[in-house]
Amino acid sequence: MMSESRLVTVAVDAVGGDNAPSQILEGVRLAVAEDASLRVLLTGPAEVVEPFAATLPANVEAIPSTEVIGMEEHPANAVRAKKDSSIVVGCQLVRDGRAQAFFSAGSTGAAMAAATLVMGRIRGVQRPAIATVVPTSGPPCVMLDVGANADCRPEHLLQFAVMGAAYASVVLGVIGPRVALLNIGEEPTKGSQLAQEAYALMAARTPNFIGNIEGRDVLTGAADVIVTDGFTGNVALKLLEGTSRVLLSQVKDAITGTPLAKTAAAVLKPALSRLSERLDPDTYGGAPLLGVNGICIIGHGSSGARAVSNAIRVAAQAGRGGLTQQIATSIAEN
Repeated sequence: MMSESRLVTVAVDAVGGDNAPSQILEGVRLAVAEDASLRVLLTGPAEVVEPFAATLPANVEAIPSTEVIGMEEHPANAVRAKKDSSIVVGCQLVRDGRAQAFFSAGSTGAAMAAATLVMGRIRGVQRPAIATVVPTSGPPCVMLDVGANADCRPEHLLQFAVMGAAYASVVLGVIGPRVALLNIGEEPTKGSQLAQEAYALMAARTPNFIGNIEGRDVLTGAADVIVTDGFTGNVALKLLEGTSRVLLSQVKDAITGTPLAKTAAAVLKPALSRLSERLDPDTYGGAPLLGVNGICIIGHGSSGARAVSNAIRVAAQAGRGGLTQQIATSIAEN
């Protein structure tokens, strides 16, 4: 992983998400306080971005925009119609080389559409994919696609493997990441026709391919990169998020249900806090859209300041590590 001493610029959508602009601005403030070599280009209405940038003149520059894409708008149509929206302007900053990365907690569809239409795809990439970092019993792993492509072909999954391995290497610092295909059995002949054909391609062309893993193995740390289609990946991700929330809620109820349990909870609190941190999606920042010609990190609509700060940190790390270039090289070689 690259040192934070290397200057990097991240464009940030100030008005995207349920908690914008207050939590976005606070997340920017946290991010630049933690990384002196980080510069933020803040896009959004002048009355929002200019007063805030004036408080952090060395690290934050206001890039006023006059339009906002709402969550309810058709993503591609809105991107084409609102050329001066905060999301489109942010992607233009990356396209034009003024920033190395872009972050938004606004409309996922609009961020995907803008990144694809404005930044363009990396040469040779057939389908950009959304990745996410998943906590495991060991180091976290990367899973993709988790929603960009409901219908896929085997060659798409092969490219997802290549892009996911690059992300694991640059952002998570994994050397020679182990790549697995999510399936309903371990044998090469298991699963749908898509899974079987993808297995054959990945076995022949993906470095460190370890074969199929089942859903029960996702959280065991068996693989560093888990590849699947966007439909399956999104269902798996939402199931994991829901399960973690329920489990943490049940644990909380159990340790606060009686006076004796509350006494024990005081002893367990540090360990439980660390567990909660590991399971919290905010810990890992936003989800990268891999395959576009620039770094695009998409945050949860409900992102608070901590999530925004972590997403900007991930964007900066990917920029310093040359993620886009590494994916382009890997795709060309594959």
